[in-house]
Amino acid sequence: MRSYEIGRVFGIPIKLDVTFLLVLPVFAALIGWQTEQWVGVLNQTWGLGLPTGTLSVGVTPWLLGVAAAVGLFACVLLHELGHSVVSMHYGYPIESITLWLLGGVASLEEQPEDWKQEFAIAVAGPVVSVALGVLCYVPLRVGVLGGAPALTFVVGYLALANLVLAAFNLLPGFPMDGGRVLRALLARKRTFARATQLAAEVGKGVAVVLGIVGLFGNLLLVAIAFFIYIGASSESQRTVMNAAFEGVTVRDVMTKASDVKAVRPDDTVADLVERMFEERHTGYPVVEDGRVVGVVTLDDARAVERVERDAYHVSDVMSTDVASIAPDAEASDAIERIQERGIGRLVVLGDDGSLVGLVTRTDLVTAFNIIQSAGRDTQVPSVERDRRTS
Repeated sequence: MRSYEIGRVFGIPIKLDVTFLLVLPVFAALIGWQTEQWVGVLNQTWGLGLPTGTLSVGVTPWLLGVAAAVGLFACVLLHELGHSVVSMHYGYPIESITLWLLGGVASLEEQPEDWKQEFAIAVAGPVVSVALGVLCYVPLRVGVLGGAPALTFVVGYLALANLVLAAFNLLPGFPMDGGRVLRALLARKRTFARATQLAAEVGKGVAVVLGIVGLFGNLLLVAIAFFIYIGASSESQRTVMNAAFEGVTVRDVMTKASDVKAVRPDDTVADLVERMFEERHTGYPVVEDGRVVGVVTLDDARAVERVERDAYHVSDVMSTDVASIAPDAEASDAIERIQERGIGRLVVLGDDGSLVGLVTRTDLVTAFNIIQSAGRDTQVPSVERDRRTS
């Protein structure tokens, strides 16, 4: 989904996802609609003695809903900043913090594999939430807000919400905070990849339980359960693949330039389509004088009417935005770049822009399967040899 940057804190871009812009007014409306119920909950929890009548008349409940919703998401942002500050302390930069449908996400550029560091980063968010809950609770106890029931309502709501947020995030539902704490503890005596697999399985179990509970009237829990299950699966797969590709470079798994089929910019689109049919390829690097000047795909060719394809050349339809990678880059980096851009291949370029090779999803998956089948001690040259003969 599209997101909008609204500012920076400690140099970290703060973004609002489209889903957040949709859910915030809905959330505010729900709080306003349930003001009487919330007054009862807050009175019972904190012993506030809030009057129901004055807070549920006219536009007051809707104003309370807006204030409580904005305050809650501000606390979620502080929660994510807690993770981020500790992460940066250990030398792991934060790409951004994004507020979205289900709360907030701090995107780390690199995941720590030291269990102590991950433990500290994971618990930092819940610690901030607990601190905010206590900070909101103190004025309720000392009675400084007694003459302002509306303010008391918002502060009391935020006190309760932050404590619930901390407790919920500490559930062992990987990749939530509790799941990352679990992985950190498991990694004390296990490899990082194995700890991730175990934490992911626990996370899936938690997701199933939350989903079943949510089916009995709480669709938000169902959405959270879906997020946890998908997140646990993808994190486990990514970690296992990164572990398998440790020490493996793009050069080890790529198709070499001598075996790469390329086209020239002056080839006609008609010839291009014919080659695609004969060679069963849907994309080619475009090479001129030994240098890659673009890439062309089946979709590019389809954009030209069939009767006009003899009049158009590859240079007319190709893209000059070449998704590329260096041959000495790690194979795991190639996986991430392919996934981020949603493409099927990367052109491998030398320092001078010359074509060194091509690495595709198929190349990477095949190499991964060979490594997994033969064991992690498999030598990289044998991986490439087996891939070429498969």
